[in-house]
Amino acid sequence: MTAKEKTIALVAHDNRKKDLVEWSEFNVDILLNYNLICTGTTGTLIETALVSKLGSDCDRLKITKLKSGPLGGDQQMGSLIAEGKIDYLIFLWDPMEPQPHDVDVKALWRIASVYNIPTAINRASADFIISSSLMGSDYTPMKKNFSEYLNRVVDL
Repeated sequence: MTAKEKTIALVAHDNRKKDLVEWSEFNVDILLNYNLICTGTTGTLIETALVSKLGSDCDRLKITKLKSGPLGGDQQMGSLIAEGKIDYLIFLWDPMEPQPHDVDVKALWRIASVYNIPTAINRASADFIISSSLMGSDYTPMKKNFSEYLNRVVDL
């Protein structure tokens, strides 16, 4: 799989949206090589900022917006991970603010972990992922074999 075929999911809690927009603007040249999938509000903010930054070159931007996180966007994103349609997850979360959809966020992180998706939870880890030499390569993370789990005997 080449970088042009890979997809980065971008999500941010309200107090971290500005950070993710700034990060996206700084990394726009790299992000143009990927399909971007964002939760609703975050996606709108990133799209507006990047279109403004790119000007007439904005037709190169490939961004898909899901529903807002609390309205099901986090679950949509988890479903896309389970379907193998997301390769990286950048989720800038706010550890200082309670979230009404915290269970959805934890479910998204859980499914990203189950499917071994490289995940960033802050700007520093996002920087490490996007600057990795593996990012634009044909690297595919190892997938755990769940056949033993799926074939287990369940007593009723």
